[in-house]
Amino acid sequence: VQLQASGGGLQEAGGSLRLSCAASGRTLATYTIAWFRQAPGREREFVAATRKRGASTHYADSVKGRFTISRDNAKNTVYLQMNSLKPEDTAVYYCAADSTIILSDTRDHQRYDYWGQGTLVTVSS
Repeated sequence: VQLQASGGGLQEAGGSLRLSCAASGRTLATYTIAWFRQAPGREREFVAATRKRGASTHYADSVKGRFTISRDNAKNTVYLQMNSLKPEDTAVYYCAADSTIILSDTRDHQRYDYWGQGTLVTVSS
């Protein structure tokens, strides 16, 4: 499966952005899809995930209540709606997919086989 992430940009603190992760080659419904982010000089960190077939969603504590991950199976796309943005949300955001990842590994970026190219989100204070 090939993933294309888009939707990043510059936003003021308190604003919103919606990231998209469009897939080609395979249907995303059978994949667990996650968003990770990486700020300069920091480790890649988990943001949110939707388990395959939409079985469950998972969020990092730092984004819970502000970000929402969702699927549009008809468009073979996963979205990350980001509201109430903070300067500390500034990072390159990556979407990742895997069809066999187990529940306990959902937040582990090393367990994902397929990655999009990343989209930069910058939040100004």
